[in-house]
Amino acid sequence: MTDYKKLVSLVKRNTKCYFKDKVTFFMSLITPLILLVLFVTFLRNVYIESFQLALTENNLNINNRIIEGIAGAWLMSSILSVSSVTVAFCSNVIMIEDKINCAVNDFSVSPVKSTTVSIAYFVSNFFVTFIVMMCVMVIGHIYLAAVGWYITVGDVFMIIVDCICCILFGTLLAGVVESFVSSQGGLSAVATLVSSMYGFISGAYMPISSFSKGLQNFLCMLPGTYGVGILRNHYMNGYISALSGAGVPVESLNSIKDSFDANIYLFGKNIPLGAMYGILLGACAVLLVAYIAIVFIKNRKSVK
Repeated sequence: MTDYKKLVSLVKRNTKCYFKDKVTFFMSLITPLILLVLFVTFLRNVYIESFQLALTENNLNINNRIIEGIAGAWLMSSILSVSSVTVAFCSNVIMIEDKINCAVNDFSVSPVKSTTVSIAYFVSNFFVTFIVMMCVMVIGHIYLAAVGWYITVGDVFMIIVDCICCILFGTLLAGVVESFVSSQGGLSAVATLVSSMYGFISGAYMPISSFSKGLQNFLCMLPGTYGVGILRNHYMNGYISALSGAGVPVESLNSIKDSFDANIYLFGKNIPLGAMYGILLGACAVLLVAYIAIVFIKNRKSVK
């Protein structure tokens, strides 16, 4: 059997093991869905009032569907950007379980290279996280269609591309961090820490513009912030265009984009959308090198 076929077989094995445990899949899906439910039931009016307040000075009669839709779109960008990382940490459970159950020892005496095993964990984790994120996105888009849909087909395509970039970042980060985890307790601790902190340090739960200048600059030096930024842009594009068509001045639209992190500033300099992609993908490249180095070092130790 060629290395490629071995890799495909291992990816299928890891993916099937994950989806076989319905509770694990449900737990990966439940966190972003809880955030969506909390928004609809408790925080929806807060976000709507925030956008209405940003538009009151223009004395324009804005369609409520635009306001409700842009608030929901802002939240969806937050959920998808955060969940692409947190779900990746949770769905990497197969790698940890193989360590706990000593399945990795079985792989070490089989005609499968340790590098193939590591790549299979990464590919499977990416695939599983992508499936979960697409499920969340579909549910969120159903909600947006109900309250106010102003997202173009092109932006939907770019949102999927953005999700892929964020999932790549989350999967690589999970692979690097959890390479050093070998117990269920360690996995739970890491997953809990990431779930509780990542949304805040990436500016997903609260606009970065609401923080102090020093904290804004610090958060804008973290690559996860730009995963949020690219999703913000493509989710809000259609609504910004609708507000422009309703007569909202350009200055007010720019103020909204500044206030709600569609525009990101580092030391007072506006970061273009292309640069956001460059920073995020650059971080992915660094994490990939780190992951390869970890796999290589572990492979050398196992040979010795």
